[in-house]
Amino acid sequence: MRREYDYSKLRGRIIEKLGNCKNYATILGISDTALYNKLNNKVPFNQDEILKSISKDVLDIDSSEVCNYFFTQKVGKNQTK
Repeated sequence: MRREYDYSKLRGRIIEKLGNCKNYATILGISDTALYNKLNNKVPFNQDEILKSISKDVLDIDSSEVCNYFFTQKVGKNQTK
């Protein structure tokens, strides 16, 4: 079974820091479609994208908070945390 991640906190940070997902995709050097595929769990984020994302001049995420943005698993309707 493939893991699915909840990127709602990441989406909020993108809007807060960059205004929209298109700007974030441009910074990562990927297309809008590629970004949406990542945010919708069709393609995983790679390590370079995560490292670029957390930098001070992009999303400014502390390294201790990376799991909260990139590795929070989705919980199904019939599951508990």
